[in-house]
Amino acid sequence: MKENVLLEKSFAFAIRVVKAYKYLVEDKKESVLSKQFLRSGTSIGANAEEAVGGQSKADFVSKISIAYKEARNKILDKTFTSHELP
Repeated sequence: MKENVLLEKSFAFAIRVVKAYKYLVEDKKESVLSKQFLRSGTSIGANAEEAVGGQSKADFVSKISIAYKEARNKILDKTFTSHELP
């Protein structure tokens, strides 16, 4: 089967998200933001996988756009989780 860089990178990212989620829950006792972080971080790969299996070019573009939006959302999530709140 042909190598797919998008799927490989999104899978590797999902693994990192799961590890970060475990750290946030177990060490920092954070549950609200960490759940959203987990959902959106792992959905990037799921949407990329669906895009690759899209039935048409329009279907691919639609699903890859959703994956892109989730990735952009991760930037915002990371900004929030990297700052100490008062």
